[in-house]
Amino acid sequence: MSLPLSIFVIAKNEVDRIGPTLESVTGLSDDIVVIDSGSTDGTQELAERLGARVIFNPWPGYGLQKQFGEDQCRHDWMLNIDADEVVTAELVASIRAAIGVSDVQPCGYETDIIEMFPGEAKPHAWAFRLSPVRLYHKQVGRYSPSPVHDRVDLVKGTPVRRLQGVIEHRSIRSLGHELIKLNAYADMQADDLDKKGRKIGAVRLVLEFPLAFLKAYIARRHFVRGLYGFMTAMNYAFYRYLRLAKYWERRLGR
Repeated sequence: MSLPLSIFVIAKNEVDRIGPTLESVTGLSDDIVVIDSGSTDGTQELAERLGARVIFNPWPGYGLQKQFGEDQCRHDWMLNIDADEVVTAELVASIRAAIGVSDVQPCGYETDIIEMFPGEAKPHAWAFRLSPVRLYHKQVGRYSPSPVHDRVDLVKGTPVRRLQGVIEHRSIRSLGHELIKLNAYADMQADDLDKKGRKIGAVRLVLEFPLAFLKAYIARRHFVRGLYGFMTAMNYAFYRYLRLAKYWERRLGR
């Protein structure tokens, strides 16, 4: 039985990953919306076959695209998932228990999002995880319009509760794909730093790579994931350095 819940997904060229994403929420909602920004690989057709409404919207940045998705939702309760994420059965059950009653108070719900690497059939016990708000009522939450930051801004004083279960995040197709993705994200972050007028010192540029590597390898526990964990930590460190290098390149060219 479906809930009074809309589920929205932003996507572009995700035909190899969006199938499990949509299948994981089958039956949870009668309003699943895919916001596509110009796929050429059959993503739209697959999503429609799996029961989603597919709406084209040119890419305006992460936050604005998710705001567009919110505006297409028919229900007051909204769940956002990405095209490379899978909702576990435990989380589905927790969502049903949380909002499957008539007198539930508008609020936000946090859920763990756990990263998974290629070849992993299930999440590593010590894998890094985030706990953002992904389920929320439209009266109290809306995605930030930031082009780079991906978060729900809640009305001050809004209760935030916690869901059981996790979202499995399979963001990496390969190391090369990850670098392409991070390079594009570095461009967007450099643009954002420019628009905000941020001042980044040269010392920060020099220290960014080693500190970011330690953040990924130690703090985010990539070291427990073997050689692949080391390589992804290197990619992360290069991306964090690259966004500042691109920012500084613009300063030097002026």
